[in-house]
Parts: sequence; structure tokens; C-alpha cells
Amino acid sequence: RLERGRPRCAKAGVNNVQRQTVQADMTRKDKWCKRRNRTFDRVLVDAPCSGVGSWRRKPDARRTWGSVGYNNEGGNKRNVDKGLDRLKSLLPLQQSILRRAARLVKPGGRLVYVTCSLLPEENEHQVEEFLKCEEGKMSGWRLDVPTDFVVPFEAGNGNYLRLTPAQHGTDGFFAAVLRRQEEH
Repeated sequence: RLERGRPRCAKAGVNNVQRQTVQADMTRKDKWCKRRNRTFDRVLVDAPCSGVGSWRRKPDARRTWGSVGYNNEGGNKRNVDKGLDRLKSLLPLQQSILRRAARLVKPGGRLVYVTCSLLPEENEHQVEEFLKCEEGKMSGWRLDVPTDFVVPFEAGNGNYLRLTPAQHGTDGFFAAVLRRQEEH
């Protein structure tokens, strides 16, 4: 999936981009990350997500969020919510990836967290949880809203970018820009 970015970067004339999958499992050592700790000016986290924002293009994907199943008691129908189960498994993964990627950003650098979801649990809540965690506080992370972006950051009291099919004619999309405090 990362390779799809290569032609986009070339088309934009960008040649100083490194694409790297970051291990989400914080208990395992990641030599690549360790060697590059606090070395990047910018890090983009395209977090794995529920994909709720892509339903405009992929309406059949909605079906994975709920289906009718049967319980063991007399064959009565019940709603089996596969999407919520998947979401519950994604949330810790997203947080882990966000924290690991944050270690790569040098002081004064930026971390951009994006999803193709419209769910606050995957978006604002993840960013806010990161800012409250020990790592977020110790390194002085803060939201850093761009003032010159094409689309205004209006979600979350102007702290986040949220594109919606209804308002922008695009897939659903979320972005947050964070800045690591400069060292003095």
C-alpha cells in the first residue's frame, strides 16, 4: 500500500520522502524506529481505520458493520455487530502506531495523524488520548493547526480537519497536525 505513494510523490515533485511501515506492537523492538528516533521533520501516520469515510465510494462496505445472526437459545435472531468488534480492535492499534510514530519526530517537528473515518473514537479521541499520555506530555506535544491550508480546520473547535461527503463532495477524511516542543 505504501508503494502507491511513490508515483504521487514523483508527480508532485517531492523526492525526500521515506515510506516505512511502523510496527504497532510496542512490546517488540523496532530497530528501524530506534535508529531514527527524533530525526524526522514530518511524520505522516495514515492509521488503519474502520474505513467509514469511504462508504460513499464503497456502499457495500456498510454491510460489514451489522448483520443478522442467530443466538444459541432457540434460534432467535439477534444483531451481530462486526463493525463495532473491528473498531474495538483497531483503537488500541491506532494508539500504539501513533505513539511509536511520535518517537520519530524531532523537536519542533510535526506529526500528522490521518484516517479515512468520520468516527470521533478513531480521530479526535485518539489524538486527545495521545496528548494526555505520559509520552505526549513529556515531549510537549500540542495541536498545531495550519492557518494557510486550502480547507479550514473546523472540527473540534477548529483544531482538526474533517472532510465529509455532504460538505466537501469527497470521502470522509480526518487529519490532525501536532507539533513536538522545541528543546531549549
